Amino acid sequence: MINQKQRLTILWIGFLAFFWASCKKDVAQQPQPYQLSYGDSILYLQPAAGDYIVYPTIPRSGTYAAFPEGIQIDENTGAINISDSETGLRYRITHTDPDGTKTETKVVLSGITFTDHYYKISSGDSIAAPVYNANPSTSLPIAGSIFDEGNTANSGGCSVKTNNGTINLAETIRNGVFGSVPQNDERRDFDIEYRLNDASDKSKNKLKVRLYYYDTMADVPQDLLDLLNDREAQGLFLRSALSPTIPSVAMRGQRLAKPRPPCIILVAN
Repeated sequence: MINQKQRLTILWIGFLAFFWASCKKDVAQQPQPYQLSYGDSILYLQPAAGDYIVYPTIPRSGTYAAFPEGIQIDENTGAINISDSETGLRYRITHTDPDGTKTETKVVLSGITFTDHYYKISSGDSIAAPVYNANPSTSLPIAGSIFDEGNTANSGGCSVKTNNGTINLAETIRNGVFGSVPQNDERRDFDIEYRLNDASDKSKNKLKVRLYYYDTMADVPQDLLDLLNDREAQGLFLRSALSPTIPSVAMRGQRLAKPRPPCIILVAN
């Protein structure tokens, strides 16, 4: 027969069990913070009959935005159209919940790019090397890869090496890309199509590069200097040691600089 003390003990244990279960239920019912993810930090273009699109691993109401420009993202679903985006760059994706809460993640759209750079030709600085997956320290998969497929850039005089993707700038000048006698502020755009032997399964990828020619650094116009300075301030490229001293973007009002096309600036002397 249960005495009074035992009865009180049983009631107390029952109360604690009920309280613990209620607390667990309340915690389970509380909305969890949204973890924005695309399943990986590097997204690879894939062979597809149409556009290749990647969605967030967890759908969520609200709006999506991306920085910098160049990535095609659906603001309602967060879906990224990799086929229609500029690859080889790192992007910041931001989700804004209906209540105003923001969360973000960073993704790299796999591919190659070239850093904005001043190449001093007279000093032998004349080879532009591609950067893979937005990281200069990451090795480019050379074996089995194809660069300048269709010979589009080379047929126009831009000397792209088909075995490793580098651009021989001195040879490009000799090919007459800027004319028989290059003039200051001559510029040419070239499309480079390529296939990388990586997780993209050699999907056809593409990149546009812009080449500039100047006799000396003093001939480089201020608007181009400002553009590259803005890109550097926004973390969109690696600055060359040849870069001149430029007024702070804070002094003149920073612009949202587009990261593409990369600017390859050839300086003769």
